[in-house]
Amino acid sequence: MSTHSPTLASPHDTNVKLILEWLALAHHNPEQGDATLLQQHLLLLRESPIPAGTRLKVLDLIYQHAEQIVHHELPSLRSTSLPISRSLRQRIRPLLDALSTLTQDYFNSLADFFDPEISKRQAPHTALRRVMQCIAWQIHVAHLSASPPKPGIWQELHAAYSAARKLGIEQDEGPRQGQSIHAIYIGMLLGAIAQPASFNGEEIEFIQAYIQQLANPPGLSSSAGDMPDSTFWVDTEKDTPPNAMVRRPPPASRSILFFSCGQVARQTRALIEALPTSLPPSLPDFARSRAGTAILKRLEALWGSPQKRRFPRRRNSYRVRLWTGFENLWQLARTPANAAESSEWMVTDESPDGYALMHVSGPTRHLKVGDIIAMRTQDDQEAQRPTWQICLVRRALSENPEHIELGVQLLAARATAAEIAQPHDPPLPPTAALILPPTPPLRPNEALILPSGTLQDENAKIIVMIERSNLEIREMRASHLDEQTSTLEVFSVLPDEN
Repeated sequence: MSTHSPTLASPHDTNVKLILEWLALAHHNPEQGDATLLQQHLLLLRESPIPAGTRLKVLDLIYQHAEQIVHHELPSLRSTSLPISRSLRQRIRPLLDALSTLTQDYFNSLADFFDPEISKRQAPHTALRRVMQCIAWQIHVAHLSASPPKPGIWQELHAAYSAARKLGIEQDEGPRQGQSIHAIYIGMLLGAIAQPASFNGEEIEFIQAYIQQLANPPGLSSSAGDMPDSTFWVDTEKDTPPNAMVRRPPPASRSILFFSCGQVARQTRALIEALPTSLPPSLPDFARSRAGTAILKRLEALWGSPQKRRFPRRRNSYRVRLWTGFENLWQLARTPANAAESSEWMVTDESPDGYALMHVSGPTRHLKVGDIIAMRTQDDQEAQRPTWQICLVRRALSENPEHIELGVQLLAARATAAEIAQPHDPPLPPTAALILPPTPPLRPNEALILPSGTLQDENAKIIVMIERSNLEIREMRASHLDEQTSTLEVFSVLPDEN
């Protein structure tokens, strides 16, 4: 960023001078606390009675520094456990406030593009692109911190896109062949459909990178057409993300826009089939991994074939104990008397395939989307053989450090601790594993839970060792990969007949 000062309406304008001096010193060295100063200088600019052209130039300089601060802060959110700590929330709160202020100030500048000092075409296009980028950063930070976006933010996004449509600039290419306003808007709608609450921070970053490199983003129309299963709709006058037609029909309104994700689903399928021999240069090598491929398959299904809820939910209210993390669950299954510390949760609703839980008390370390938990009801606490339900964390929502809600998928009513060995040359050391009993009709065979990437060859023989009153040894083979996350893999297994 150039630190050249724009021409000031008055050389004695102290506020603007202070802003420019701060920017000149702070731009190339974003530090903790800069977001608070950013917000303070934005409010200082609001108080300055300066010409529209000068205000917009200073606002653009502040925006460039805001971009530096966002990229400085994002790495701290990518690999944290849930809920996000109080100290980290205190760091990102001023950043979200500053981005919200920037959004409003760019909205307010739209009326100024009639000023003769400002380019008639470039001013609204640049201002609206930056409005959308500030909103995109706010939503992205909310997703990384497993928090709901602030109230009103989707309505701001729809308003910015509607303004660009009215001006006929939504398809204009951005600077340096950057994305158009239409492509940015569609990308954010696709990201919302991807259900970011069901992914961890690193997976969300991968999904965003994938969406940004998609070719031929879907178009928007005021009519639904033949309404295939991949059709979604969005109400541009409401504070809501898009909805799938198969799940919820739209209300009668002129503000409804329709779009189909069929083409991006087909693009995703083509990429999956081309892996691992071909990979777009804009995507990380993670896309070639089993975890990366599993994410792409989930995106293909979410965009191309959204499903209605399989089972109705039943409201409930009873307490359970939770143990989190693969290592803790392995120790729990092996020696229940030496179980690690647990936490207390409230079941708020349930269905045959899972539960919604709300944290009540106790530690929540090692808690991430895609990891497993063991759950036991309070009534079962004194039983001689308590039932430990094994569940997969599918989504998480945390509005503050003291509150977190989970959606979990039931995998099995119990688990057995085991170790596996793989006949390699040279041999690898045994690896901890959990064996799940069959759960027909969903899974007619036993299953094996392993840390991701444990199986070097999915078709090779697996030696399974179970320590009970004596050592039990089985020879098995993986028959199907049932679940895949960045943390673990769940394989259906069969006895090896050879």
